[in-house]
Amino acid sequence: AVVSTQSTGMAKYCAVFVTAPSKEVAQTIAKGLLSKKLAACVNVVPGITSYYEWQGRMEEDSEVLMMIKSMKEKFSELMEFVKGAHPYDCVEVIQTEISDGNKPYLDWISESCGPSTPFKGS
Repeated sequence: AVVSTQSTGMAKYCAVFVTAPSKEVAQTIAKGLLSKKLAACVNVVPGITSYYEWQGRMEEDSEVLMMIKSMKEKFSELMEFVKGAHPYDCVEVIQTEISDGNKPYLDWISESCGPSTPFKGS
C-alpha cells in the first residue's frame, strides 16, 4: 500500500542524484555514505551519457548515476561528504523530496539512517 508521509506537512525522506565518472568512484562514495549512516541505499546505474556545456564547450561524457535514498535532515551532511569525496570541480548533488511510498521501505530508510551504530557490512 502507498501511504502518505506528510503528517506534518513536510516530507521526511529524500532521493539524491549524483553523477560520477566511474563505478569505482560511485562505490567509494556509496560505501562512505552507508558507513556514516547518511544514506539507506545507493543504486549505481551504469552506462549513462551526459551532454552539457562546460567552460564554453559542448561535452559528452560516459558516467554512472547514483540514486541515493536518505532523510531530508541528513541532506546537508550528505552533500558535504559527496563534495569532499568526489573528483569533479562542480559536483551534481540534487535532492528531491519523497512524499509518498511503501511504509515498510520508508521505515527502513529511517532505521538505516538512524543513530550511528557499528556498521556490520564490509
